[in-house]
This record gives sequence, structure tokens and C-alpha cells, in this order.
Amino acid sequence: MKIESTIIPGLKLLYLDKYVDSRGSFLKVFNDHLFLEHGLSIKINESYFTVSKKNVIRGMHFQAPPFEHTKLVYLNMGMIEDVVLDIRKESPTFGKHFSIKLDEDSPVIINIPKGCAHGFLSLRNNSMITYLQSSVYNPKYDFGIKWDSFGMKWKIKNPEISSRDLSFPSFVEFNSPF
Repeated sequence: MKIESTIIPGLKLLYLDKYVDSRGSFLKVFNDHLFLEHGLSIKINESYFTVSKKNVIRGMHFQAPPFEHTKLVYLNMGMIEDVVLDIRKESPTFGKHFSIKLDEDSPVIINIPKGCAHGFLSLRNNSMITYLQSSVYNPKYDFGIKWDSFGMKWKIKNPEISSRDLSFPSFVEFNSPF
């Protein structure tokens, strides 16, 4: 596993070794000892799995304190453009975003620190994503930022977006709890 830093403090990319033979493929997606060795610590309290059609945007989601979470995201199948927005007021990259195209042939885990909003655009039908989170979902602390309000160039004209995600405030209207 190769670990790489990004422009956003604490946001790490973990490039996985994929083993392929005549039976199929194998990935190790989590190893607590290896994470600790690289200064990454997460106690996983909840996991989610989503399947999305092509041209679906989900996001930009986060949970506010005291239910904020570190999140590990990886793509099981398909292709997505994954996006992380730094919403920590004291961060040098507050208001900046990072995006990366993920596909099943080049496996990467994204380690998203507390205080960042997360979302993605599905680039293929049946894109399957797993999230491992350090906190449990709490609807009173579940928030988001409108998908098209922070400078991300999504490269899509008519995405499918939930009414909930469309109702989020824009980044300029947003008052960060972090």
C-alpha cells in the first residue's frame, strides 16, 4: 500500500495492491497496524454501501460536532469522480476542494478527515462505493453543502440529484461548525 498526501491537510490517498489471477482479484482494504504506522487512526463504528446509476451526484455531505467523522471511502465497482471540500475554518485550505477519478482497475482508499464534506459523481451505471466511518449516523447533525456552489467543475449538464441534496445551502451561505 502506498500512501499519498493531498492539498487538503489530513486527506490521504491509499493506493492498494490488487492481486489478480485466474480466479479473479483480491484486495486488502483495511489493516489497523498499517494505518497506525502511517499516522492514520480510525475506529470504525458504521459502514455504508451505495449503488449509483451513471450521472448521479451524491453530496456534499458531512456530520457536525459532536458526531463528526473520519471517513474511509473506496470504490468496489464502476467509476466515480470523488470530491472532498475542506470546511474547517482554521484550515489553510478552507473552501478548497480536491477531486480524483476512481475506477475499479486502480483501487484507492480515500481517508477523509473530520471537518470535510464529501460527495461524488457516478460515471458508470452500478458504481458501488463503501464508506467506513468513525461515528454513527445522527440525523440532527447530518448536513450538506450544495453540490454546485464551491467551484467544482463536475463536467455534466443534467445530473440526477436528490431533493435533499438540492436543498442544502450554498458554500457562501454556509456557516461552518468546524
